[in-house]
Amino acid sequence: MSVVGEEQLRSAEGRARLDEWALVLSSQGIASRIVGTGTGFVLQVRGADAEHAEATLRAYEEENAPPAAPEPLPAAGPGPQRVALAVATALGVLHAVTGPARSGNTWFAAGAADATQIQAGELWRVVTALCLHVDLVHVAGNAVLGGVLLVGLGRSVGPGLACALVLAAGAGGNLVNALLRGTAHVSVGASTAVFASVGLLGGIGAARLRRRGLRWGRALLPVAAALGVLAMLGSGGGRVDIFAHMFGLLVGTVLGGGVGALVPQAPRTGTQRLWGAAALAAVLGCWLLALGAAS
Repeated sequence: MSVVGEEQLRSAEGRARLDEWALVLSSQGIASRIVGTGTGFVLQVRGADAEHAEATLRAYEEENAPPAAPEPLPAAGPGPQRVALAVATALGVLHAVTGPARSGNTWFAAGAADATQIQAGELWRVVTALCLHVDLVHVAGNAVLGGVLLVGLGRSVGPGLACALVLAAGAGGNLVNALLRGTAHVSVGASTAVFASVGLLGGIGAARLRRRGLRWGRALLPVAAALGVLAMLGSGGGRVDIFAHMFGLLVGTVLGGGVGALVPQAPRTGTQRLWGAAALAAVLGCWLLALGAAS
């Protein structure tokens, strides 16, 4: 029961929680007392301190609230696996059509990421170059690793949006590479898109962890993991374009951060199909422009 001049602030069946609140109030110079009732306990403060005490406890609870429960991932189903297999198969078929890199290969002349031509306005090359590979080992490695990453990304944002994001980030990495490396640089291969996938996963993971209330240090762990993957896989061999890998990863990380912040869960099936169709249309459109300019 409240004493004259005192106001009941909180109540509970057990005393432990009230003792914690009383300690918090005491640390701020607010006097309080705990009174037993027939059904539990109440925390009382002077009426003049009630508003300040309530604000103090509210701030304490907000600061020490447990992180929100993880958002459930959308059911993966067979969708991401089927799409990843289709993309990997398409890379193999394209390599069979375009052939390996060699002198006089019209596909490479028309579609390689030639920095001189890109800077001259042939922007379609940042997309078409992702479809060309110097040899069978090159395309096989990108198909396998890229397929695995695409499955993971598809589980996070859906397979259609995943394809569009990988294409956009890979093309962005090629564009930055061409603009910064100088006019003598030429590159081909889906490796830039593969590392863009790593960046996308890291960026989306970091943004979603941050949305759940984790501090930046812990939320950025996926990005640190992405940089570790770049260090392990992106710097071996004389033919490896480490700068293309790095720019692909950076563009993917930035794009993934935006998507993770703005898209809390995978869009619905209809939207996924639109994103997938848009990605396919972009690839076909860029190749039509490339072959038309070369003829």
